[in-house]
Amino acid sequence: MTEPNTQQRELIESTEGTYLVDAGAGTGKTFAVTRRYANIVEQSGVEPDDVLLVTFTNNAATEMKERIVGQCQYGMRELADAPIRTFHSLCHDHLQEHGHTAPAYLGIDDTITGSTRIVSDDVVEDGLFREFIDGFSDDNPAYDDLFRAISAPMELLGLIEELASKGVFPTADGWYRNGERYLDGNFDAFKRLFDDRNEPRNDGSKQSRLRSKLYSYGKNKNYLPAAPDKAEIRGDGKQVPDAVAWAAFEEDRSDLKGFVHDVYYDYLRFALRRNYLNFGFLQLFAFVLLCENHELRGEAAFEYVMVDEFQDSSEIQFKLALLLAGTDNVCVVGDWKQSIYGFQYADVDNIVEFETRLNGFAEELNRDADRVRFDTTDVTRIEFVENYRSTQSILDFSEHGLLVPATGSEEIDVEDTRDRIVSLESNADHENTTIEAIQSEAEDEAILAKVQEIVGNGDYRVEDDDGNLRVPEYRDIAVLTRTRDFGRELLETAEEYGVPTAYEGGIELFRTDQAKLLLAWLRILENDLDRGWAVVLEEAGYTLDEIDRILDRGDYPEDMTAFREELGAMETLGGITRRVFTRYGYDGETADVILHTIQSIHSTTTMTQGDLIRVIERSIDAGSTHEVSASAGANSVTVQTIHSAKGLEYPIVILANMNSGRYPPSGGGSSSISYQDPVGLRQRKVYTEAAQGHPHVYDNWRSDVLRRCLPRDYDEERRLLYVAITRAESHVVFTAGDDPNTFLEELPVDIESVVPDPETVAVDQSEQPHLEIDIRDPEGPVRYSPHSLMDEDVFEAVEAGRGLEFGSRVHDFAERYALGEAVEPQSEDEKRIRDLLDSMDGELRVEESAYLPLEVDGERVSLHGIVDLVHVTGDTIEIVDYKTDRGRHAESEYRTQLSVYWHVLDAVYSDREIAASIFYTADGERVAVAPFSRDDLRELVRDQTERM
Repeated sequence: MTEPNTQQRELIESTEGTYLVDAGAGTGKTFAVTRRYANIVEQSGVEPDDVLLVTFTNNAATEMKERIVGQCQYGMRELADAPIRTFHSLCHDHLQEHGHTAPAYLGIDDTITGSTRIVSDDVVEDGLFREFIDGFSDDNPAYDDLFRAISAPMELLGLIEELASKGVFPTADGWYRNGERYLDGNFDAFKRLFDDRNEPRNDGSKQSRLRSKLYSYGKNKNYLPAAPDKAEIRGDGKQVPDAVAWAAFEEDRSDLKGFVHDVYYDYLRFALRRNYLNFGFLQLFAFVLLCENHELRGEAAFEYVMVDEFQDSSEIQFKLALLLAGTDNVCVVGDWKQSIYGFQYADVDNIVEFETRLNGFAEELNRDADRVRFDTTDVTRIEFVENYRSTQSILDFSEHGLLVPATGSEEIDVEDTRDRIVSLESNADHENTTIEAIQSEAEDEAILAKVQEIVGNGDYRVEDDDGNLRVPEYRDIAVLTRTRDFGRELLETAEEYGVPTAYEGGIELFRTDQAKLLLAWLRILENDLDRGWAVVLEEAGYTLDEIDRILDRGDYPEDMTAFREELGAMETLGGITRRVFTRYGYDGETADVILHTIQSIHSTTTMTQGDLIRVIERSIDAGSTHEVSASAGANSVTVQTIHSAKGLEYPIVILANMNSGRYPPSGGGSSSISYQDPVGLRQRKVYTEAAQGHPHVYDNWRSDVLRRCLPRDYDEERRLLYVAITRAESHVVFTAGDDPNTFLEELPVDIESVVPDPETVAVDQSEQPHLEIDIRDPEGPVRYSPHSLMDEDVFEAVEAGRGLEFGSRVHDFAERYALGEAVEPQSEDEKRIRDLLDSMDGELRVEESAYLPLEVDGERVSLHGIVDLVHVTGDTIEIVDYKTDRGRHAESEYRTQLSVYWHVLDAVYSDREIAASIFYTADGERVAVAPFSRDDLRELVRDQTERM
């Protein structure tokens, strides 16, 4: 795409006024938004500081800046501090500069300081919240009965986050700006839902859906004696009695609201006392600050506001955008069909009901002061219809994904949905499309057999970079799944058959081998011997019978008991973690992320070793995810979740695990305390000692009735289906097991039953260096870390070193600063790194995993490690490795490490000059390093092999 089409040009040239842009999948949204930005800042009297462009990821903000540079007079350096950023970073900057006393507006004495940390890791915050809630429950015995009814107190953290995303905040003596009305709910809105579900079906001859749903009222429930019986609730006609709506909705919730208020308010104070904020609290305090500080709001307002991916915004983010808009030059761009982040509190109604919410939120904000000072009634709508990604067959088929029911009993308003769909028109040069579905009891093997059938098959041709058709390769295929577990199972099966696959996206970090082994050693240190030693001994190759005998006798191997003593003498959890990973050769991305997470927990909480064990165990149970990617090389099938594929495109998409109960996932247990529009705050379980003289946790009959009145929202699952289909450029394949879901059965595609017979293949692994994220695999080529080739004798005579923990802190600062996070140096070493990074004007790539395959005496080996910094410019590539050593005793050995990185980057950037250097943070000196040759590295490997 070089020139804008008609709709794009309309947006680019329309710089004044309020715009809602419906930009469907593959319609060149980023192209148009960046050109519009460039057009605005090219106007006389307009500077980049006058234009706010909000994105939802830091990567998207960087991409926007890079694209804008090519369209206007400003360069990357001039745009470096331009307000092209996420809501979170924008709020952080406002609080850093002006928000010292923002908590005072809520009646909180604690302040936000320049050193306030941002906690973005769920595992870290879970640990902090558990510490808080344990103390809160001890200090507030009046709430003992409420805690007795809560099965998992940690669910209260999710409730707080949800309320914060709605703009519901506690004050010292109540709720900020009448936020309590959200907790009370809206009976009129609820009654409309009640009436809709209570209409008799089949022209009055069949009972209503609601009455049918309430047939199971009371089943496996234990209500208080005063609860109405089933006959009273269901009535004796085709409908539920009208009076049931008010009886179920109306409930004295004053004690419940008081409890949630106090937990919420005290957790805000706890976080501030511990000097941290989460993303939700960043937005909370920034919103309060902009609401209450009228002078600041005027100074902070922008002449132009643009919000990208608006379908991913929450209610409070919509309101923040209004507070930051100084004029009516507001433009939001998005696609309701791709709103798939409800679990992160994105509200699709922000874009579906844009005009209504715009006026309603403005009126609400202006209730006691003129905060939104422009006309919100004049909105221009622009629709992008030209698609630059998929064939017309795929685009037409994708619309069906928005119309199919999720269950056999679900009823969809098809006509209403059709009216909201803006159909897309493909500009593809070729209309060569296959849309098919297969099912098999061995679905993972069926997928691999289909992959093998597709690769090299002319029936599945795809476009090359020149627009010509070619036969597909592994790299052209993406397998998308609704949940992570199926993708993990598929990877294991693909490994058995030799099919190259690469996992992209969040993985369940603490279910990895690295985490399980670390957990085992921590258990040993805590004297949980059976559960610890069993894992460690199995890893060492002992049989189950041998393990049982060792556990019975307590006669553990001497080298392992010595290692236990070594670990027991270490003072920090980070040190223990690093030592375990070093012993077992875990030095890839996964190990680094685990180490970073544990160090974060240790530095932000008062957790003991035993507490950390419980955190890891809970993370395993909850499936907590972190961003780690595993690559099998450039020519491999991508496996990822639909959520992580958002914004990407592939020639061929296999949408897998289209099975009942798996997609949509079968519902889990409801929270004991929940918030939901329009019924507000509700308690599913209650504890009382009054009923029948027996203390007991009872089910709340009102919550049961309300839940059945509210239809389960499958709309987001349909939007996920739409997103998955529209990732495909040319071909789509659906796969299922022996029980296909309703989605697949209702889509206009025939399902073929297959008996798979995938071949076991040997994939050619050429000796081609490349940068990639690498996870340790016990099979395949022998792997060495550059550190393992270094002579460790040079480190033994070192005295008065500053330790691993200091080095980790310095490296962590360097990474975060290079990524543009708002961090301040806490040591002279960190200041020197800051100055170094500020002096660099090219692209900064941090913590890159480098992988160098070699053949040594007929054996395939690989050298891999993590590059601290890669500085990319148009002519040169600079490798920089930070060292916190006070002396130069190990410089000769560091040359080995830098040499591996040099050869990897020399192959990747063969057209540029490659330079490698060590940056000594103790004095700021940068020392150039001449790399070893490949033959030199091979000789080092030979030496290491002999030592082993």
